[in-house]
Amino acid sequence: MKRNGSRNCLNRRSRFGSRERDWLREDVKRGCVYLYGADTTTATTTATSSASSSSASSSSSDLHLVLCTVETPASEICAGEGRESLYLQLHGDLVRRLEPTERPLQIVYDYLSRLGYDDPVRIQEEAANPDLGCMLRFYGEKPCQMDQLDRILLSGIYNVRKGKTQLHKWAERLVVLCGTCLIVSSVKDCQTGKMHILPLVGGKVEEVKRRQYSLAFSSAGAQAQTYHVSFETLAEYQRWQRQASKVVSQRISTVDLSCYSLEEVPEHLFYSQDITYLNLRHNFMQLERPGGLDTLYKFSHLKGLNLSHNKLGLFPVLLCEISTLTELNLSCNGFHDLPSQIGNLLNLQTLCLDGNFLTTLPEELGNLQQLSSLGISFNNFSHIPEVYERLTMLDKVVMAGNQLEVLNLGVLSRMSHIKHVDLRMNHLKTMVIENLEGNKYITHMDLRDNQLTDLDLSSFCSLEQLHCERNQLRELTLSGFSLRTLYANSNRLTAVNVYPVPSLLTSLELSRNQLECVPDWACEAKKIEVLDVSYNLLTEVPMRILSSLSLRKLMVGHNHVQNLPVLVEHIPLEVLDIQHNLLTRLPDTLFSKALNKLNKLEQLEELNLSGNKLKTIPTTIANCKRLHTLVAHSNNISIFPEILQLPQIQFVDLSCNDLTEILIPEALPATLQDLDLTGNTNLVLEHKTLDTFSHITTLKIDQKPLPTTDPTVTSTFWSHGLAEMAGQRNKLCVSSLAVDTFAEGVGAVYGMFDGDRNEELPRLLQCTMADVLLEEVQQSSSDTVSMAHTFLVSHRKLGMAGQKLGSSALLCYIRPDTADSTSSFSLTVANVGTCQAVLCRGGKPVLLSKVFSLEQDADEAQRVKDQKAIITEDNKVNGVTCCTRMLGCTYLYPWILPKPYISSTTLTIQDELLILGNKALWEHLSYTEAVSAVRHVQDPLAAAKKLCTLAQSYGCQDNVGAIVVYLNIGEEGCTCEMNGLSLPGPVGFAPTTTIKDPLKPTTPSSSSGIASEFSSEMSTSEVSSEVGSTASDEHNTAGLDASLLPRPERRCSLHPTPTSAVFQRQPSCATFSSNQSDNGLDSDDDQPVEGVITNGSKVEVEVDIHCCRGRENSPTLPKNSPAPRPEEHGRGLFFGIRRQNSVNSGILLPMSKDKMELQKSPSTSCLYGKKLSNGSIVPLEDSLNLIEVATEAPKKKTGYFAAPTQLEPEDQFVVPRDLEEEVKEQMKQHQESRPEPELIEEDRTELPEEFDTAL
Repeated sequence: MKRNGSRNCLNRRSRFGSRERDWLREDVKRGCVYLYGADTTTATTTATSSASSSSASSSSSDLHLVLCTVETPASEICAGEGRESLYLQLHGDLVRRLEPTERPLQIVYDYLSRLGYDDPVRIQEEAANPDLGCMLRFYGEKPCQMDQLDRILLSGIYNVRKGKTQLHKWAERLVVLCGTCLIVSSVKDCQTGKMHILPLVGGKVEEVKRRQYSLAFSSAGAQAQTYHVSFETLAEYQRWQRQASKVVSQRISTVDLSCYSLEEVPEHLFYSQDITYLNLRHNFMQLERPGGLDTLYKFSHLKGLNLSHNKLGLFPVLLCEISTLTELNLSCNGFHDLPSQIGNLLNLQTLCLDGNFLTTLPEELGNLQQLSSLGISFNNFSHIPEVYERLTMLDKVVMAGNQLEVLNLGVLSRMSHIKHVDLRMNHLKTMVIENLEGNKYITHMDLRDNQLTDLDLSSFCSLEQLHCERNQLRELTLSGFSLRTLYANSNRLTAVNVYPVPSLLTSLELSRNQLECVPDWACEAKKIEVLDVSYNLLTEVPMRILSSLSLRKLMVGHNHVQNLPVLVEHIPLEVLDIQHNLLTRLPDTLFSKALNKLNKLEQLEELNLSGNKLKTIPTTIANCKRLHTLVAHSNNISIFPEILQLPQIQFVDLSCNDLTEILIPEALPATLQDLDLTGNTNLVLEHKTLDTFSHITTLKIDQKPLPTTDPTVTSTFWSHGLAEMAGQRNKLCVSSLAVDTFAEGVGAVYGMFDGDRNEELPRLLQCTMADVLLEEVQQSSSDTVSMAHTFLVSHRKLGMAGQKLGSSALLCYIRPDTADSTSSFSLTVANVGTCQAVLCRGGKPVLLSKVFSLEQDADEAQRVKDQKAIITEDNKVNGVTCCTRMLGCTYLYPWILPKPYISSTTLTIQDELLILGNKALWEHLSYTEAVSAVRHVQDPLAAAKKLCTLAQSYGCQDNVGAIVVYLNIGEEGCTCEMNGLSLPGPVGFAPTTTIKDPLKPTTPSSSSGIASEFSSEMSTSEVSSEVGSTASDEHNTAGLDASLLPRPERRCSLHPTPTSAVFQRQPSCATFSSNQSDNGLDSDDDQPVEGVITNGSKVEVEVDIHCCRGRENSPTLPKNSPAPRPEEHGRGLFFGIRRQNSVNSGILLPMSKDKMELQKSPSTSCLYGKKLSNGSIVPLEDSLNLIEVATEAPKKKTGYFAAPTQLEPEDQFVVPRDLEEEVKEQMKQHQESRPEPELIEEDRTELPEEFDTAL
């Protein structure tokens, strides 16, 4: 094997050894190329082939490994392999022949670089990975699938008989089915002898009943001919019948050969002279070949030709000789100019040149006087070509995605035949008016996604429709003579001037601007039906708008409206959206009858009052007999509105209000489908009421939160909850990933994956991405590099599933911060697509991700445009997706890439929570609103569900998913096992040591052992299995002996193993069985023991020690120094006893003085509290601070102890009722007898006992 220079190739069988690996390590420009054989069955199409040979000839999947360098050309590899050519297949799709000078390894390296790899060593490793074949594969022979060959050409030697009668005998003939004709010829003289050509379009193909596996092919017309063909096998019979049936069913002679990797047209196709439409899209057609583009002029009747996406580079001049052409599509071929001969196509009516590099059009194009459609979008034009003035049959200027910077209205005025102008996605910044003459011809104009700041189209008196969304407009001036629809969303408009009043205006959309009032001319429009002024600065709704006799839909949400005007007359309003304003009350007469004895809002169907400050809804709403949707969540409504008597009511959302009771009529309407009453903390529903609601399809009410898992399993620094809702779709295409104990318990990983319309890819990413991250973390010390490689490797691991499908992905990785000694944890976030992560820091949202979509990222949109992708009018790349970066969708490379956006931040004590959501969530919720909605919700699962419910309340009908991660970063989250001694603070932070016996997660991954949670809800049986008795049969005597052995200390990431003599103690739990009643007491009249919880027939006591630091170990403070805060070192500890109906009960809780004072008020209890199953509140961090009370009890290996299992009655510990108070007193004495450090005198506060009672 040669080891120097570029002329070196070595062939191996699918793998290489250490010798070859050493050779690769010497230079990163060395690598390997996997060379595949033709791994699919190919059909023989020569004249001498038989029917059996076409199904028997196949080549095995022969895989060779070729060592080469980036300088090795394809010709050298072909010489070493004995091949004529090499073929390249991208993403399992088209296959093209490599030029002899092309360098295969350099192609691979360039491909990986564009994906996002930037490390040469890693590029070399990835290039050697055989899994890369799903994205990029080299062949020594051109692969071709049998079904593709059947659609191109069918041939074989069969017995043939001519005519319908039996006068002719059966004879052996060569039969070919290609294009629209059946060709029958002699076997010996198939090329030079007589050929019988039978046109099949409009003809028949029938089964011959008297002969097995025979078909009768007949042409159309009065003088139709018939040929009987006898096949040998049923498979051949079916193949020919299937393909021939498609041909005879056509009305016109059309041949579709798109996406077949063709380099030339099949020779037999030229016998089909009746072809009128030929589709050769997505191939690699060549010019100078026997069946190349230069021979297409032979089709004398050809009218339509599609050659788009062939990467021709040069315009095939001989196409201009096909004078019969009326339709020609040459999009995406890399043309830089057009030849003058194009003017010879005098019959041409449609010419599509989108996605090229054209800057000018030849003057000869003006000769095409029949041209009625010319597409030049996504080229490099800087101005409107002058040839448009000569093409009088054109009525549209379609130039989206070019490089126009100036809108010259004078040029448009000179084109009297132009009515539609499409200039979206250009670089328009200014507008030029050459003269004062008005334009009386243009009726539709599209200026979306430009950079205009001011727009004056008052001279366009015939303008009927204007699109100018997503510009930077501050002022807009239009003519109202013919205006019918105006779309100006997402600008900076402060004034919209239209004169005269648009009497024909039906739809006006001005949302997401800076309007302070509704324009006067809009109030006077007599035919307006839709008005959208949401997300502005409105303070009032004009009376003239509400009095409009034509308005059907009014949307004024997300403004500053404080009052609604009083209606006098009946109006035909059907949809009223006034959500998120400052309304405190609605007019009492809003829904009452008018003077004409008709209800003022009799036709009202949808009413959205969410996000206001309403206390009641007028009872007259019962007059709205057509109302089917009422959304009024997030108000202060205390009285249930009278809506259950409405005959057509379907959806009612009154969540997050102050409802206390519901007045239910005798019979509920049968149409009621959805009733949401969640978030009404004071609402109590009796069983009778629930039975009444039993027929409702979806009933949402607050349920008691279920007990969480064992606190020793999950991390103390964070806890999560996730929710996924399908909405109105029949499948859930959103998946979530939640790993609280990642990488041996020193970190956490959370992810969100949204497949839009597919559910396969989100599931795959959910199951594999955490394992990929674990491998990358072990290989790289940089979180940024690890996350980037995680996304790129996951993109590769999607395999064939990722070729046509794609998914947005968001991944958040929390780990101890070893780089910054002053901090505890770092958070790294990476994303592609539209999933986003928001961090709540000090009550304010901090965006950690980036949205990769055409509408929200101008740089990405420009990148896609520069690579000549076709962006459709709905802002989707090639009409598929609005995302510019995704995992999967490899067939859209290089427009869609998997390279993620990565951000890193250091978590501080001010960081409260982290929210992950998919596109649907953030489309309906702002970052501030999402943080405010869940900041004070104690249960993360309830918080996640609340976010999804809010999104659905705002009209989200798509899949929605949310993950809420509560953060407890700081000394309060410490889980070290200490015995009352102080621990080093974050200043002394060191890399986390590995625990020899880590706690086992409840749901370990199959590959890495990390616990993952993939569902947002848990059944009652699942919860019961997790929070059942902690004393089981496994607590035997072996566990008692094991506790006497030395065990390594359990330390948290904040406090690594100290060098000083500090000992620790494991958290302990005692479970004692009792023969009392179900609630642990002899009768319902007895009060439970304070400090001792009851769970079924057991009495449980859980205690722990958490970093109890003595005063003598705290740093000495100067006299004038300020008092330390509660979270600082050396703070005195205070203890209060709480009782709760959960696993962690009867606990002596350490508290700071400030926190105890805060918790006395109900308004601040939610800040530190955690809502329990009985409705009580206990501090979130305090629920983990368990004080050990049974020091003499034996321990098992995991740090828990238990009484003997319930085998004999004498083994049980029963607390008599008369000794309950004594047990409690002994617990107190035991705590007081423990040696505690001396506290500062002024910090000593005697706290009363606190008892939480159920609601």
